[in-house]
Amino acid sequence: MTPAETIRRGRTTLGIELGSTRIKACLVDADEPARRLAAGGHEWQNAFVDRTWTYALDDVWRGVQAAYADLAADVERRHGVRLERVGAIGVSAMMHGYLVFDADGELLVPFRTWRNTTTGAAAAELTALFGVNIPLRWSIAHFHQAVLDGEPHVPRVHLLTTLAGYVHWRLTGRAVLGVGDASGMFPIDPATHRYDQGLVDCFDRLDAAALTGRSIADLLPRVLDAGEDAGTLSPAGAALLDPTATLRPGIPLCPPEGDAGTGMVATNAVTPRTGNVSAGTSIFAMVVLERPLTRVHHELDLVTTPAGDPVAMVHCNNGAGELAAWAGLFGRFAQATGASLDADAVFEVLLREALDARADAGGILAYNHLAGEPIAGLDEGRPLLVRTPEAELTLANLMRAQFYGLFGTLSLGMRVLTAEGAGIDRMVAHGGVFRTAGVAQRFLAAALDAPVLVGETAAEGGAWGIAVLAAYLLSPRAGLGRYLDEHVFRGADGELASPDPDDVAGYAAYLERYRSGLAVEAAAVTAL
Repeated sequence: MTPAETIRRGRTTLGIELGSTRIKACLVDADEPARRLAAGGHEWQNAFVDRTWTYALDDVWRGVQAAYADLAADVERRHGVRLERVGAIGVSAMMHGYLVFDADGELLVPFRTWRNTTTGAAAAELTALFGVNIPLRWSIAHFHQAVLDGEPHVPRVHLLTTLAGYVHWRLTGRAVLGVGDASGMFPIDPATHRYDQGLVDCFDRLDAAALTGRSIADLLPRVLDAGEDAGTLSPAGAALLDPTATLRPGIPLCPPEGDAGTGMVATNAVTPRTGNVSAGTSIFAMVVLERPLTRVHHELDLVTTPAGDPVAMVHCNNGAGELAAWAGLFGRFAQATGASLDADAVFEVLLREALDARADAGGILAYNHLAGEPIAGLDEGRPLLVRTPEAELTLANLMRAQFYGLFGTLSLGMRVLTAEGAGIDRMVAHGGVFRTAGVAQRFLAAALDAPVLVGETAAEGGAWGIAVLAAYLLSPRAGLGRYLDEHVFRGADGELASPDPDDVAGYAAYLERYRSGLAVEAAAVTAL
């Protein structure tokens, strides 16, 4: 069947992901999800308002509509047909945060994203009470912090959800959430794939006065596994997504998921002893566990795959944003000299230059912390470049330090997971920084002291991952891992980088200085 005929018949699935800096849309063949038919996108940015990282909900819909319109135009340009129907839709977005609505569906306070680190008291109390690590960014920590702070909106909360859950709710009228995204709101029971009832009861007793006779489970979205019915596109939802009224309502939607879950799907890392690293505005590693952790670690979150299997997650609030800023600076310098280089070309030059650096980055340290970083013990971020007088300040060393710094905080958490004895057979990396073959991948292999695979889908990200989950909704149930192996990744190619011994030793030396240098950053947070 030609792509045009596939699209006309609606044998496609549509994935939409709201990332930190870009909203992406991806259309795939429902019968061959590795076959991507069209794409669209829209740039956006968070805002720091009243010391809170946020996005306006009007910007959410402007961005979703723009990304969809861009995709629909791409369909017509490539295939000569109008996009009137698809087989299924999936929505993914940044996990965690705090989106609360009253009984009339009105937003009670501005969206508080995962980047906010103002929930320390709540997270510490809940971690001690539950015996499970509750990170600062988790939705339940935000809710309990609002209770502790006596915020007047709390008694009016009717729905507490994530960004993906919110968009799905508006498109379908159903307040549901995929288990992977839900696991970043409140702890999940691995046996039932639902909120842990014992911890729900515990929380209800703790915040009984604020809940006014309700259970916290009444406020959270209903949890669904991958492949379960999550509703259909309503007429109002179709108008929200496509104001031209070309797209027809009635399309089924898969459970909305978080960016971690779609990253696991996009890298085929959903079965025990597989893992992935996703690098974007944040950076995080996921390892599917074959046995429980022995104790609580503040560096490790316990979340799940979209199928409900337990996962250890090392999440760092700060990813490639600082690296992008340095690339922008050098790009502007190139322009000032009369050279013409686009952003991708600048990145490639800097990546290649970093290969010629000293293995330990020549004594230079780079901290990419634009926001607070709990693993590093920082409530706020101060991006820094630090060197001693004898450090070798070369472009190559500077850029290797920046790449090492991108993986610095992640390494601290991964060393905790390694000490737990977590087995990893395959670690797959994805994100735009890995598009240049063999560079960032090589440095990550040194940081993890483990082989790192970068597949053909390295830069596809979560929009493709949620489109695959939408295709899984339409497929006979074979189990998500088997479905990915047999229908999506069969015959897929990739490039494997094994750790170079010199890089491993150099990175270890860098990381020791990095640990010590965190005191410099802590002082900067206090002073600046």
